[in-house]
Amino acid sequence: MIGALALGAYRVAARLATPFLPVLLRRRAAQGKEDRTRLGERRGEPTVARPAGPLVWIHGASVGETISLLPVAERLAADRITVLMTSGTVTSARLMARRLPPGAIHQFVPLDAPAYVRRFLDHWRPDLALIAESEIWPNLILEADRSGVPVVLVNARISERSFARWRKAGDVSRAVFSRFALCLAQSDADGGRLFALGAQRVAVTGNLKYDVPPPPADPLRVSMIEGLIGSRPVWMAASTHPGEEDVVLAAHREASRRHPHLLTIIAPRHPHRGGEIEELVRRAGLSGSRRSQGLQPDRATDVYIADTIGELGIFYRTVPLALTGGSLVPHGGQNPIEPAKLGTAVLHGPHVHNFVDVFAALDSAGGAVGVTAETLPEVLGELLGDPAGLRWMARAAGGAVAELGGAVDRTMHEIAPFIVSMHLEGR
Repeated sequence: MIGALALGAYRVAARLATPFLPVLLRRRAAQGKEDRTRLGERRGEPTVARPAGPLVWIHGASVGETISLLPVAERLAADRITVLMTSGTVTSARLMARRLPPGAIHQFVPLDAPAYVRRFLDHWRPDLALIAESEIWPNLILEADRSGVPVVLVNARISERSFARWRKAGDVSRAVFSRFALCLAQSDADGGRLFALGAQRVAVTGNLKYDVPPPPADPLRVSMIEGLIGSRPVWMAASTHPGEEDVVLAAHREASRRHPHLLTIIAPRHPHRGGEIEELVRRAGLSGSRRSQGLQPDRATDVYIADTIGELGIFYRTVPLALTGGSLVPHGGQNPIEPAKLGTAVLHGPHVHNFVDVFAALDSAGGAVGVTAETLPEVLGELLGDPAGLRWMARAAGGAVAELGGAVDRTMHEIAPFIVSMHLEGR
């Protein structure tokens, strides 16, 4: 009863805020955080007609989540089911435009206002909703439940910090989590937390990100970058966040004393920061160039800024060593599975709570090494001076990731009853 009242209060607050949300969206669009031409989708206004037949709505917050869902989307599409993929970031939308299976549709997820979510559901009428990881919005869950749409939390993870916050919500958390038809957790620990928060049905299926194919890359572009680098020592800092680039540049300066002509590639998590990073490079007294401006890493380039979208696959295939961003600052770390699958040894900082199990497996296998801002220069210099050791690390990383696969098969097995029911009802 108390949980229902609390959810009701949340819905009232969201309803009162709804008239102001268009202003928020326009402001975010001006900052490059929304697609100005598709703001209506954030209000639940569709831009595509609903196809006839079964439709599964799949939602992931951003790039990492949507990429992890691609194998599931492909399995569903092969089963003659229309896939509606939603996400909340401009970068993920651009990526999905290139990588979704034929016939799948991308829309931006509506903001968590009852009217927006209801409008979205009334148009798309999904037969099943698969919500990834920890993307839990009360109005979205409540409206789907009221519309009779089974909602499954897939690849679910609840960090200790998130668990503590939800526990403080008490009855609210139970009222929300009890509405999931099924929760598919990444680990036993995640499953236990979900059950404690009120989930009624929980199964552990593993991490979908282990099963994601490595990011694609044009072989000609890979060969071009390899040719431009030649015999120069090279490494990469991938998906970096503010505060990390200064550490990377300091490591470059120190390591270049031992490895002359060192090339450092920085791929920021948010490509729009390319200009900001270029200024940091200049202030560090180094020579930098930006890929978004059509420039290539020539012999005079100390730091190459890969500020483009969807090209990490090129660089992971090119460099022997990559630092996983978001781990030198308290962000929680980005996904290290992609470089591991593409034969790249991994470095990471101490802040890896977003992927604790992944980094633990890589560290244990010897495919990754943990560093701090202080130790990065020394470790970098040593590893770049040991090509055979880097090749061994890369093989160990790939093997660790391969052993942890199988989550897609387990996920499809768990949602099979919903799929069978969907097909039967469509006859």
